[in-house]
Amino acid sequence: MRLSSAARAALLAVALFAGSSAAKADEGLVTLVIFKAGWFVGGSAGQGVLTFHDQTYALTAGGLDGGLVFGGSQTTLQGRVRNIRRPEDITGVYAAAGVGVTFGAGVRGILLTNPNGAVLELSGKQLGLMANVDLSGLAISLKQ
Repeated sequence: MRLSSAARAALLAVALFAGSSAAKADEGLVTLVIFKAGWFVGGSAGQGVLTFHDQTYALTAGGLDGGLVFGGSQTTLQGRVRNIRRPEDITGVYAAAGVGVTFGAGVRGILLTNPNGAVLELSGKQLGLMANVDLSGLAISLKQ
């Protein structure tokens, strides 16, 4: 089966466009400090920093947890955000389901994706007393 020259040109244009947009995706470094508390229903609030292309951007974070949530904790997470083209791509709601218990100090690691395609790979320490079996959402935005 032979492709017409117009079909070949269209396929080449699509391949070049797809390759160029993927090549422009980049990554940055992220630090978040999140405070979480709950009694059946929980909430979290925090702040952080995105370092992207040698620029620093202040972040705010917060969300709600629904399920079985008891206690309070402070979590400090560090890592990277991948698949972003501009700082605004980190903004959005990251959803997760989880089960965990922290008494004193614990280690935490998360891998989350937002609707913009940004992928957060973070790990760090959690301090406090927290037991949870929940669905949670974390909204991250750039501070104005």
